[in-house]
Amino acid sequence: MTHNFANKLGQGGFGSVYKGKLRSGRIVAVKVLVMSKANGQDFINEVATIGRIHHVNVVRLVGFCVQGSKWALIYDFMPNGSLDKFIFLKEENNTFLSWERLYKVALGVGRGIEYLHQGCDMQILHFDIKPHNILLDEDFTPKVSDFGLAKLYSTDESIVSLTAARGTLGYIAPELFYKNIGGVSYKADVYSFGMLLMEMVGRRKNVNANAAHSSQIYFPSWIYDRYDQGDNIDLGDATEDEKKLVKKMVIVALWCIQMKPIDRPSMSKALEMLEGEVELLEMPPKPTLYSEEMSVEDHMSNPIEAPISLCNSMGTITLDGR
Repeated sequence: MTHNFANKLGQGGFGSVYKGKLRSGRIVAVKVLVMSKANGQDFINEVATIGRIHHVNVVRLVGFCVQGSKWALIYDFMPNGSLDKFIFLKEENNTFLSWERLYKVALGVGRGIEYLHQGCDMQILHFDIKPHNILLDEDFTPKVSDFGLAKLYSTDESIVSLTAARGTLGYIAPELFYKNIGGVSYKADVYSFGMLLMEMVGRRKNVNANAAHSSQIYFPSWIYDRYDQGDNIDLGDATEDEKKLVKKMVIVALWCIQMKPIDRPSMSKALEMLEGEVELLEMPPKPTLYSEEMSVEDHMSNPIEAPISLCNSMGTITLDGR
């Protein structure tokens, strides 16, 4: 099926992904798990979670197979790969997506997350929303993927139990580390979505220690100041309509990355704001790295030396003994 794993598409925290072909001729992506790391739990998580999902903005599980120590998940192949290569432009052959296209991608991702939160018989929290986990089909329709860290909860649970932080540094909601700012809920995915939107607008990581000016190190703070002061940001040859789309993405992102979960919108509300008129949107309070309500104990018990909002390693973490 994978021709001896000849065509590697990418690699994640718990395995590698290869291009393959079924006997029917259908092109697929085969995710082979590294069992020494996953211990089977990630395989079970993905099959149990994605097996119940049917939405245009969520990647579709075609099947799975187990052969000895090799466990594999089989998905529809996404010819345009992951979103990160279109927003973090490093190579000359990267395709530059228009602002209108990026806006449509943002809407699609939001709809996929909203479906996970509200569209199933169980509430599905992804816990690892980031550009690398957003796949694009031939029409650039976005698909939320990689459910290895996902958790299923009853739809009537507003605050969920979680033994420890999980996700990717730079996208993890602060309440997963700091207990005094609010409980863990679907708002954790909302925070990650906001950080994703920011990177789509900035076409850069949200934190860049090598920025030309210190004010630009943390992109959300820098862009907040620009819009709050009525200044324009350089969007090249963007049209007036495209500038409005970008401004909507920025304001929604700023609401989504508020420090306290209670101050963030639901995904439904975030989508409503994205689809509405930009003139009706209010600027939220400036996003902060620390909450005044964080105790000394919170800071001392934080296992990461730098503020979570300043960490941008692409490493996926889970600290609950998995």
